[in-house]
Amino acid sequence: PNKMRITICAVGRLRRGPELDLLSDYLDRFNKSGRTLGLGPATVTEVEDKKNLGMTAEADLLNRAIPKGATLCTLDERGQLMSSPDFANQLGRWRDTGTSDLAIIIGGADGIDPSLRDQADFSISFGKMVWPHMLARVMLSEQIYRAATILSGSPYHRT
Repeated sequence: PNKMRITICAVGRLRRGPELDLLSDYLDRFNKSGRTLGLGPATVTEVEDKKNLGMTAEADLLNRAIPKGATLCTLDERGQLMSSPDFANQLGRWRDTGTSDLAIIIGGADGIDPSLRDQADFSISFGKMVWPHMLARVMLSEQIYRAATILSGSPYHRT
């Protein structure tokens, strides 16, 4: 069976605290439940624009963080609104068509540079509301875990 690694490439460092605890918990759960489904591990690669050079500099850093040959999915307000089962099925399709690396990109405060946005194979949105990017990471990790539970038929999704 195919194995698909997931790398969340994000701008900014998540310091110790409740968001990091939640993120770690969901990714741990995903890594355990995804194993039998050919999904994972999921990891986070953080990049920091220390000189505050803006979106273009962030895009350069993100480009370096993306695994070679990865399918690119951006988290973007212009992206597709999806239900959790739709997202789960999309992950399953990528895995089943031989994607070995999926990179999900979360930009900084100003979003994702258009040059990087244009390279994306897919884009998803968490709706029109703006979420703090640290919380977006937690929400994404939860949806990735939820996707694994949906694909495995576990009851988590319905609780």
